[in-house]
Formats: sequence, structure tokens, C-alpha cells
Amino acid sequence: MNYSRIRQGTFRERPNRFIAYVDIAGKQETVHVKNTGRCAELLLPGAAVYVQEADNPLRKTRWDMIAVEKGSRIVNIDSQVPNKLVKEWLEEGNLFENITRIQPEYTYGKSRFDLYVEAEGKKIFIEVKGVTLEENGVVRFPDAPSERAVKHVEELKSAVGEGYEAYVFFVVQMRGVKYFTPNMDTHPAFGEALLSAAKSGVHVLAYDCEVEKASIHIAKPVKVVLEERSELSVPHQIAEPIVSWFREHKRELPWRKNPDAYRVWVSEIMLQQTRVEAVKPYYERFLKELPTVKDLAKAKEDKLLKLWEGLGYYNRVRNMQKAAQQIVIDYQGNFPDTYEEILSLKGIGSYTAGAISAFAYGIPKAAVDGNVLRVVSRLTGSREDIMKQSVRKKIEEALERIIPPNAPGDFNQGLIELGAIVCVPNGEPKCGECPVAGFCEARKQGSIAMLPVRSKGKARKIEERTVFVFRDGKQLAIQKRPSRGLLAGLYEFPSELGRMSFEEALAYSKKIGLMPVRVKELGEAKHIFSHIEWHMTGYEILVDELEKTNKKGFLFIRPEEIEKEYPIPSAYGYYTDIVLRK
Repeated sequence: MNYSRIRQGTFRERPNRFIAYVDIAGKQETVHVKNTGRCAELLLPGAAVYVQEADNPLRKTRWDMIAVEKGSRIVNIDSQVPNKLVKEWLEEGNLFENITRIQPEYTYGKSRFDLYVEAEGKKIFIEVKGVTLEENGVVRFPDAPSERAVKHVEELKSAVGEGYEAYVFFVVQMRGVKYFTPNMDTHPAFGEALLSAAKSGVHVLAYDCEVEKASIHIAKPVKVVLEERSELSVPHQIAEPIVSWFREHKRELPWRKNPDAYRVWVSEIMLQQTRVEAVKPYYERFLKELPTVKDLAKAKEDKLLKLWEGLGYYNRVRNMQKAAQQIVIDYQGNFPDTYEEILSLKGIGSYTAGAISAFAYGIPKAAVDGNVLRVVSRLTGSREDIMKQSVRKKIEEALERIIPPNAPGDFNQGLIELGAIVCVPNGEPKCGECPVAGFCEARKQGSIAMLPVRSKGKARKIEERTVFVFRDGKQLAIQKRPSRGLLAGLYEFPSELGRMSFEEALAYSKKIGLMPVRVKELGEAKHIFSHIEWHMTGYEILVDELEKTNKKGFLFIRPEEIEKEYPIPSAYGYYTDIVLRK
């Protein structure tokens, strides 16, 4: 659609919904505003506007406001044009084939729909809505409450039940937007009605427009995002600030350099339940020794466990090797590049699959870890238990609706970083540094310290153990743990269940065929696993000729070999340090 008699002016003021004062050619004119919405973010003093001179010289207001500049965009605000645009667009053969009838303003029930169409035996109602409200590339409707809009949507739903085809067609009166979503802040009833109608078979479409100062034409489809109002509805406005904040404040971490899928994978598995600073040297060492998936797939178990020594949760690195072997067999050693294929690998769950997909491949999937669960719970004020898998799934789905398609990696990492250094779990979060503090429901409600809600797990089992450091002057004894169960396949100092006294330790040594020369108490240590706690008592026992008299089949090594070859878990760290200091 083209306009004639267009002039440029400068917006000054809008005293009411119907008129505005605009400077045109150095003179202030009263201009009719062809849009009864608020348009508050568009009609700012000093904004460049485009007005059309009326063809009736006797009309009280000589000018109609057609469009306004907003940044690099021109936004058409003529509320009379969307219906005409859609009608012309349909007549050009779009959406339906073989249209035999198009009738504007068609009455059905208690509503008058914008268009009635007949095509290929179908009877179709179309309700057209012009959209001018845009924030950070997201467009929304309405910009003011509209009971009439709710009524029309509900009538369309009824029409579908009676055999009609029905559409709500949102004409986005600008170009270059990310997606359309109903304005749940201004009028949630409309958003709920639209979602209900969509579930009942009403088609919801949005198209943007090519807009110039004297023309507007329908251009391309725009993604439509409809969501149920819930405790875990994440505001779409947080996306842009989080991406910008992350790009400015992100920490320099080794795995953020050259983030290919393998490097991201290694870092994410290592970072599970381990501090960032602690992971750095492990990450560098692991990649130096096993730089590719193929290297990981063929690594010897002892080498693999030695590289992982101190990180704990050794099944994770075993599963990594199994996944690497899958990749070698099924993908010829090339890391898969779809979320579904990544998720199918051994030991990879939704978080790790989401992280690899977003960070390495730019796929818009959510990576929801403990930091993200905390941030989202506080942002939304949710009291749902984050330990429930169903809640994690809800948060993943809510975030995937708002992930910026051009920055999924930075958005996900921004949320994680926010939880790591700003929205911290203990003590006072740094709300003054948070880029989305204005959207935070927990902050508004004063409930930050109470969120997130996390149900308590089962109490850990306490297990008493006695640890023996058997030495003969040059060598010491270690043994390999069983291939299954806790710390499977790792090496350890000989140990027995129960807390032995000095005398009992001495008697045990003799029982297994060792002849004690001197016994020294090494003190107590504790190690906490996820489900069990070891409370340990240690003894150093100097014996005569370890290898000849031992009945247990221990392995005898020099102390310095521990550091080079034999992976001894951090559970024994207290005793390992004593051995290595000697």
C-alpha cells in the first residue's frame, strides 16, 4: 500500500488519544493520530514522524500521522491500514488458493470480524490486529487493555466449533523483529484467550511489513510464541540484558577459548559439583594428554583415572570414554551436531546436551544447571521444588521460548555466570550488579533468601573405616578397588570397615602376615560422598619385608609412583599428603 502527500515532521506532544502537536516546516500543527493505542515508546518528543495531508481541505485537522522513526526502523502506526493490507495480500493469492469471496466487516454472533473469506469450499473468519509495540526485537499486542479483542478471539473459538476455519492475523507494522507474543503484562486475559483459542484450532499468524515513509507492504512470517501463565513464566525482556551483560562481564576461562564440542563437553563434565578454579589445571592437563575424542576413546583406564584423580565421581570419566567410543563407532570420530544425537551419548543429560548444543553449535537449547535453577526461581518468585525433574523441565521449556536465536551460547552462559558471581547461593546476592534486577519477583517480594525451594535428600550414611599405611622403609602397600561400586578400579591404601584401636590395628597386621616393627597413629580424616560419609582413623605401620610375608596380595610401590602412575582418590587425600611429605 502506498501513501501520497507525505511530509516529515517532529513530534512534540500528544495531549489526548486523538491528536498530537507536530512541527511541520517550522510551524506547530495539530495532527490526527490514526492509532488509539498508547504508542508511548514511539511518540517521544523530538521523534521524526511522517504525516499525510488530508484530501479534504475543509477538515478540521489537516494532517494524519502515518509513521514514526524508532532507531533504524520506521514504524507504521496507521491502525486503519492492517485490514486493507491483509485483504490486498489475500487477493494476490497468499494463504489460500482459489478465493471466491472476500467480505470485510462480517457479523457473526455478537462480533463483527474483519474479514470473511470463502475458498475451496471453506468458510473462513479472519480477525486482523495491527502491532506497533516493540521492545528489544520482541513485538507484543495489545499495548493497552482491549476487552473487544478478547471477545473476538473467544467468538473465533466458537466459530471453529461450528465448522468454520478461523485466523487471528497480527500485522507487525515494522521489519526486523525476533518474534511476536501477547502482552501478558498489559492484558493477560487476551494472552490466555489467544492460547486457549489456538489449542481449539484457531490459527495464529504474524507477519512483518516492509515500511517506508510513504508505503507499507506485508513481508515475511514472524515466529509466534504463546505460553501459559504460570509461576515459571520467564519474562522475555531478560534475554537482551543478560546477553549484553555477559559479553561485558564474562570471566576469562580456558574452556571459553575455541569452544568446540569436545572442549565444551570435557569442561562441563569436570565442572559438575566442582569449583571453577579447581577445575582449571585438570582441564588443561586432560586436554594436553587427550586432545581429541579418539584419544579419549582409546586411553588406558589407569591413565584416564589418574588424569581425573581429585575430581571425584569417577564414573563420569568412565562414561565419557564410553561416549567417546560411541562417537568413534557411530560418527567416525566426529562429535555429533544435533541436540538429540548429543543427548543419546552415554552419561550426557539434558544440561550437558544443552550446553554443548548452545555453546559449540549455536543451537537454541537451554542449559539448566544449579545456577540457572536458582536465578530463574528468584526471577519468577517460584516456590516450586527445584529438585523435581518436572520443575527442571518446565524451566528448560520456559527458557527455550526466549533464547535469542542469534546468541543462544551467550544467553545460556550469561544465566550461568549470573548465578555464579551475582545471584549467589549463600550470603547476600549482588542485586545492584544484576542486569535483570528490575524483573526479579523475589527482590520485589523480599523472598530472595527463601529461594530456590529445595527439598532435602536422604541423610548420608556414616561409615567408619581404618586406613593402613604399611611401609618397609623403601616401599608402601596399595591395593586396587573392585571394578564395580564406589571408587571402582582406583587404587587405595589398605583399609577395613570399623574404627580399630591401636591394639586392634597391631593385631590385624599380624593376622594378614605382616610383622610390625613400629606403629604410629596418623590421626583422623573425613570424606563426604553424595550418599555416604567416611570417618577414617589412620595408622602408619613399619613392617619387616612387605613382599615376603603379606597374605593380602597388596601392590608394593615407591611413594613417588603415586604421583606419576597410580590414581588414588581424594578421599584418602589426608593420608596421601603424609606419605608424599616423607
